[in-house]
Amino acid sequence: MRLIMVGRTERGFVADGLGHYLDRIRRMAPLEEVVLADAGRGEPAWQQRTESERILAALKPGEKVVVLDERGKQLTSPGFAQRLGTWRDQGARELAFVIGGAYGMTEAVRERADLVLSLSPMVFPHQLVRVLFAEQLYRALSILKGTGYHHG
Repeated sequence: MRLIMVGRTERGFVADGLGHYLDRIRRMAPLEEVVLADAGRGEPAWQQRTESERILAALKPGEKVVVLDERGKQLTSPGFAQRLGTWRDQGARELAFVIGGAYGMTEAVRERADLVLSLSPMVFPHQLVRVLFAEQLYRALSILKGTGYHHG
């Protein structure tokens, strides 16, 4: 699995939370962090386009891709785990989870995705999404392994 993120993770509670869950995930499955450079300063549309091109270039052929986007499908935690389990059972060996930058991603990135996933109908800062998603990925893996972390 690969976690592809635009821009470095901010220091402080975001980095601490992300590190906590990534460590837990790595005890269950290999996970590579891929940090793509953000576009820097410029018009939001230019930043979105530039960062989206970097995301598309980072994706591997044949890789299952989950893109985090506020317009995506909402799944329960068990539903997300089931989707990952189905892909595993169908023989998917490479998964990429993509968290874009502050201005989101272009339609081209969403079209490349096998799943466009929304964590909530609310909008969160892209930095905070890293922690929230890492926890949900850990929860999904825990559900698939039957560890008891998920009580629902």
